[in-house]
Amino acid sequence: MAGFKGKFDSNRQDWETPKELFDTVDAEFHFTLDAAASESNRKVKKFISAEQDAMTRSWGKHVCWLNPPYGKGHKLSAWVKKAYQESLTGATTVMLIPARTNTNWFHDYCLKHGEVRFVRGRPKFGGADHGLPQPLCFIIFKSKHGS
Repeated sequence: MAGFKGKFDSNRQDWETPKELFDTVDAEFHFTLDAAASESNRKVKKFISAEQDAMTRSWGKHVCWLNPPYGKGHKLSAWVKKAYQESLTGATTVMLIPARTNTNWFHDYCLKHGEVRFVRGRPKFGGADHGLPQPLCFIIFKSKHGS
């Protein structure tokens, strides 16, 4: 079996989304909030910073862009669950995440309640030397209450 130790590790959690990936979905959804960003990597004027903690606050009735941190200390499953819960109260969220189709949370939330769009190729995130070594997808949780 191939060795995977360190294959998907990253000390950084603030990789900027490739512009062409973001622009494609922004043209369709017209985002009003970046739900996990910093001043230097935000994609939308209004954003929630790490210090403001998007996991503990409402995202309102915004159309949200979300490229969540998912390395050490960050649970991707918690971000997916939060985005789904926010759709129940009025937010529409488009997430860019690894396509972890073998996990319970992918089946329970992404496939059951969201729309899944797979990303072709291995896009390079801002400042990276190489494309991400794992498949990516957009998960779309549409507002259940209208925006």
